[in-house]
Amino acid sequence: MSYQKPTINRVDFAMASKYGSPLKTQKIRENINGISVRELTEKYGSPLFVYSQKEIENKYNTLYNAFSSRYPNIQFGWSYKTNYLNAICNIFHKLGSIAEVVSEFEYEKARNLGIEGKNIIFNGPYKPKEALKIAVQEGAKIHIDHLFEINDLEDIADELGVTIPVAIRVNMDTGIYPQWSRFGFNYESGEAYEAVRRIHKNKKLYLTGLHSHIGTFMLDANAYKLETAKLMQLKAQIEADFGYEIEYIDIGGGFASKNHLKGVYQSPEVIVPTADDYAEAITSAIYENNKSEKLPKLYLETGRHLVDEAGYLLTSVWGYKRFPDGKKGYILDAGVNLLYTATWYNFNIELDKRYEGINEPSMLNGPLCMNIDIINENIMLPALERGTVLTISPVGAYNYTQSMQFIRYRPKVVLIDNDSNVHIIKDDDDLSTINYKERLPEYLELNK
Repeated sequence: MSYQKPTINRVDFAMASKYGSPLKTQKIRENINGISVRELTEKYGSPLFVYSQKEIENKYNTLYNAFSSRYPNIQFGWSYKTNYLNAICNIFHKLGSIAEVVSEFEYEKARNLGIEGKNIIFNGPYKPKEALKIAVQEGAKIHIDHLFEINDLEDIADELGVTIPVAIRVNMDTGIYPQWSRFGFNYESGEAYEAVRRIHKNKKLYLTGLHSHIGTFMLDANAYKLETAKLMQLKAQIEADFGYEIEYIDIGGGFASKNHLKGVYQSPEVIVPTADDYAEAITSAIYENNKSEKLPKLYLETGRHLVDEAGYLLTSVWGYKRFPDGKKGYILDAGVNLLYTATWYNFNIELDKRYEGINEPSMLNGPLCMNIDIINENIMLPALERGTVLTISPVGAYNYTQSMQFIRYRPKVVLIDNDSNVHIIKDDDDLSTINYKERLPEYLELNK
C-alpha cells in the first residue's frame, strides 16, 4: 500500500461496546456457505448479489413450523414485490407457498412460472380492469381495495354472467404509527362493514375472505394480535348479519428481519420478535375470538422476514480519498442504485480478511455521481486496499426489485444451492438490455 499522509481524527469512544474498542474491532466474512467471497467476485464480477438457498429454507421452515404447530390450516403466500427473481420465487413455491401479487406484472410473472390462478392472491390499490377480468376467469383470490373495484368487478360479473368470490382489505388501528390507512376499508369507522353491505346488496359478488396488512418491519407482535382479533370480530358480525361463510382471513406480512433500523440502538437480536412470538400472537387471537364451529384458513404474506437475511451484496473498494474534515472516504462499485433500503437501515458490513492497523472514522460511498450515494456515513475501518471485498447484508428483501438502472448497469445475481453449487440466476445488464425497447426516430439518427 502506498504511503499516506497521517491525519488526526477525533474518535468517539461512545461507539465502544462489549466487543471492545472501535479502534481494533473488525467484522470479517471470508465466505458465504463455504464459497469464498473473493472467488465469487473474481468469477462473477463485482458488485454481485448473492442468495443462499439454505438460509431461505431455514427461515421458511422455522416460521412455518411456528404456525403449523399452533394452527391446523395455514397457507403462506410468497410476496412477489419483496423479491420477484424467478429462482427465488420458485424456491418458495417448491416449499409450499402460493403467490401474492400486487400488480398485473407480478400476476403475469406468477402465471409464467406455472402458478395457477387459484393459487394467486391479487392485492394492491391499482388493478386494471382487464387484469381483474383475467384474474376472475382464472379463479384468483381477489382482495378488493376500494369502492371503484367493487364497481369494476360487478361490471365483470355482468359481462361473464357469473357471481364472483372476493375478499376485502381492511385497515385498522393496532397502535402502530403511522397507521396504514391508505389501503382498504377502515374498520373503526364502519367503512369495511358498509363495503360488505354494498357487496351483499347487489348480489353480483360474494364475500369469502378478509384481509389486512398493518405495516412493514413490525417490531410489536401484539399489533398482530389486535389485527387478528378485529378481523375475527368483523368476520363474526358479517356472518351473523349477511349469512356469508368467511372461509379465510389473511393477516398480510410485515414481519421484521434481523436488519438494523437507523435510529434504533438496540440490536436486532434484542428487538426483533421471534417466529414463535408472531405465531402465538396471531393464532391465540383466532382461538379467543372464533364464534364459528369451523376455524378459518389462515393466510400469511410474509416476505422480508423470509428472504432478507439470505441476501448479500458483494462490493469492492475502487479507491479512497481524504475529505477536508480528515475522514477517509472509500469509493465502492455498488451504491444506492443497488441498495434502495440504505435510507432506512444500517447494514452489516464485513471485510474479506483481517487488515493491519488501527480503525479510523470512514465513509463508504458508491460509484454514482451524486452526493447522496452513501452506504455508510460513519464506520470505523482499518486502512483497506484497492480491491478489498466488502459483504453487505442483509439485503435480500426489496433491494434487487427496487434497484435502479441508473448510471451503472445492474450486476449479476447468483444463488448458492444446498450443496454449495453456484448458479447464475440473473445476468448482468448491458447496453443491449437498456436499448432493447427504445426507438430512435429516423430523423434523429446521426448519419441522416
